[in-house]
Amino acid sequence: MRIGFLGPRGTFSQEALNKYIGCNKERNTYKIVAYNTIPEMLYAVMSGDLDEAVVPIENSIEGGVGVTLDMMAFEVDLMIKAELTIQIRQNLLVRKGTRLEDIKCILSHPQAVGQCRKFINSSLSRAEIRFVYSTAEAAQEVAARINNDHGAIGSIAAAEEYKLDVLASSIQDKDNNLTRFVVISKKDSPRTGSDKTSIVFSTEDRPGSLYRILDIFNLWDINMTRIESRPEKNQLGRYIFFVDIEGHRDDEDVRDALAMVRRKTSFYKFLGSYPKWKVE
Repeated sequence: MRIGFLGPRGTFSQEALNKYIGCNKERNTYKIVAYNTIPEMLYAVMSGDLDEAVVPIENSIEGGVGVTLDMMAFEVDLMIKAELTIQIRQNLLVRKGTRLEDIKCILSHPQAVGQCRKFINSSLSRAEIRFVYSTAEAAQEVAARINNDHGAIGSIAAAEEYKLDVLASSIQDKDNNLTRFVVISKKDSPRTGSDKTSIVFSTEDRPGSLYRILDIFNLWDINMTRIESRPEKNQLGRYIFFVDIEGHRDDEDVRDALAMVRRKTSFYKFLGSYPKWKVE
């Protein structure tokens, strides 16, 4: 089983991958492969170089991941077979033996530093801050140093990958930073009884068109858990809509509702049915 993730090793994408693999105990062997970009990874699944890919699709603070959504809608014929949500917990990573007072420089991605301002101001106010490409790169650079005066802000996966100690854990200012990842494959998942279904569609440019589509789910008493719009790409002011609903394509109500949606839309694409993930 060849599974791709957004690298380099030690990113939160790898943390999500590790959690996914941990939930699939029946898999005895697997090979994980780091990719530089999401398009590269999804094209690899299309070509058969990968069996699956773990990609971010939504963040609780920043919203949908545009490149993933656009690729799924326009560029590849793939499906979602699983989802998982992880809490983005930032940690202070150091070489073994490093004390808080030893740290003169903090390395990390600008976004990670911004998420940890309170901790930095209270505990490391005198330390220089240096931005790098990713939290994983920061951890890699700290691990390669010969002295103990640098620290990195990053994931537990990065600490494990580069054999660093976690000097302080969960140092982010807010605990509501969640990222939803999806597992992409050529097939979705069989019915479990606790499932979600994802679709993308566009409507005719007429008053009430979107309402009439969404009302179909109301008529079939189907709960819609997410809706997000993205530009259609070929005309200003035209949009496509990504919708997640509760239920599986094999459920009678879902099957009937989706058949009606397909008939009422100008563009429709089924993105898969998959087990619902319980946020820990």
